[in-house]
Amino acid sequence: MKEAIEFGSRTIDFLLEYSDRKSLGITVTPEMEVLVKAPANTSLEKVKEKVKKKAPWIIRQQSFFLSFQPRSPQRRYVSGESHLYLGRQYRLQIQIGNEESVKLKGKFIEVTARVKSRTKDLLNHWYLQLAKTRFHEIAQPLIDKFKKYKVEPSSIVLRDMPTRWGSCTPKGKIILNPELIKAPKGCIEYVIIHELCHLIHHDHTQKFLDLQTKEMKDWEKWKMKLEKLLA
Repeated sequence: MKEAIEFGSRTIDFLLEYSDRKSLGITVTPEMEVLVKAPANTSLEKVKEKVKKKAPWIIRQQSFFLSFQPRSPQRRYVSGESHLYLGRQYRLQIQIGNEESVKLKGKFIEVTARVKSRTKDLLNHWYLQLAKTRFHEIAQPLIDKFKKYKVEPSSIVLRDMPTRWGSCTPKGKIILNPELIKAPKGCIEYVIIHELCHLIHHDHTQKFLDLQTKEMKDWEKWKMKLEKLLA
């Protein structure tokens, strides 16, 4: 179950799981999720008290993992600048014209804008439209594959997330970072499979990792590539 505590001006969300363990344990995952496992007879008030006591440590752990999360480099949006699409580098070619457009031509992304200051908005919109199409194309075979586990996402949506590539809500909605469109297809598949596994196992237990490895044996390779390419 999802719970939260207030610590100063911050809200710390955490996923609470009761079990037959004897002591309360708190874990912060690389995705900066806080997982709390408590003995079955522990009151919610007691759990929150423990989480609040560990809040400084939780924040330090989240800050540490944040340093490994996606960061967009500063862009100038000028001709000749290198931009990624599906893991490949393309050079920007900017030209002024009344008919605004963005097209992939050979090794170039050709942007036609009324004024140069429009380049960033046009390029971001182009990326977003491609992400909407390609993510669903990539996701569908994987969703079909997971039907054997009797799970299926309620929907797949795109959302800008400065610290995450993807997430899965308790109601089964998978959220993907549109920045992923810049990564190779294997990286996108890894993130989608990761979130599909969360439909079955809600935290990062060994069972979760075993399932992820079963469905994508080389997931670690794609995870590392994603971190190196877009970090």
